[in-house]
Order: sequence, then C-alpha cells, then structure tokens
Amino acid sequence: MSPNAAARTDAPTRREQILQEAARLFAERGFHGVGVDEIGAAVGISGPGLYRHFAGKDAMLAELLVGISERLLTGGRRRVKEAAGDPAAVLSSLIDGHIDFALDDRPLITLHDRELDRLREADRKLVRQLQRQYVELWVETVRELHPTVPEGEARTAVHAVFGLLNSTPHLGSYGLPGRGAAEALLRRLAHGAFAALTPAAG
Repeated sequence: MSPNAAARTDAPTRREQILQEAARLFAERGFHGVGVDEIGAAVGISGPGLYRHFAGKDAMLAELLVGISERLLTGGRRRVKEAAGDPAAVLSSLIDGHIDFALDDRPLITLHDRELDRLREADRKLVRQLQRQYVELWVETVRELHPTVPEGEARTAVHAVFGLLNSTPHLGSYGLPGRGAAEALLRRLAHGAFAALTPAAG
C-alpha cells in the first residue's frame, strides 16, 4: 500500500487521479514528452479542464515530488511514535513502510531521479529539507539499535538501503514472481544490510 493509499480508504479524488496519471506518464515518457491533453485524456477530461485543478504541468510535478516527500516523513514519524522504546521494532516498521512506497509508487522514484532539477528552487529546497528529516529518523533509529556504530557509518548504511529499496523501478525485468516475493526479498536485504553494522564475534 502506498503512503497515499494508507492515508485514505475512499475512492481517489479527481485531483488525485490526475496526479496518478501524470506520474505514470511522466515516468514513462519524460516530463517534456507528455502534453496536458494526454494527461486529461487519461482521466477522461479535456486538457483545458485540468487547469481547474492545476496551473500546469510544473505544478503537477511539484505536488507529486513535494507530496511524496511529505507523506514519507509523516508516515515515518508515525511509525517511530507507534513503536517508541523499541528501536528494532521502529527500524522494522520504517523498512516495511519504505518497501510499500518503493513497490507501490515506482513512477515517483523514477520522477525524482529524472525530474527533480526541473522544480522551482523553492520546491526543490523543500523536497531536500523533507528528505533530510526523513533520513534523520532512520539514522537516529539505527544508532539507537547499534550505539557503538559511528554516525557517519550509520548514515552511509541508511543511504545504501534507500538505494537498494529505491531500485524497484528496475525489478520488472528480473522476473520476480509477484509483489509478495519482491517485498520479502527487499525486507531480507534491508535487514541484512543493517545487521552487517554489528561486527561478527571473534
């Protein structure tokens, strides 16, 4: 379940439908390879009708990238609070939440990698700020779980795990048998990476 889906159980609004289709089309063909009319057609409205919801494609892109950064941070904070006092449980919950995002919102990962620099400076700075706060949730949790690990090493491990989990846009070509198998594999790999922070005895 995606962070957005986790926050809602009712049908998506028209605005959310537009964003979903815009993300898919931008990821498939690039920001400049998609016209407003095509996004409108994907949700069953005229291109000009989109302007009742968004000022243009730039506004859609900004809402997509800022929005997912906000949802990841909000979800991460909630998970930390729910499992407070048990760093192992917190880390496990953070991993599960990010795996849900990575498997259910693959177009947003592609968009972030390709199109972040197209945002206005203010929006780009906001995305980076939200991402830094999200990273800190993970780093603090890892250091609680592995108190002897230097901060730099913990931070490197967190970024490495993000790189691992955010590789999901490329998973389709490897023939994993369904979402459940991909989820289980990513979970094992992420936990294994953090477990490697503790030196083996002897």
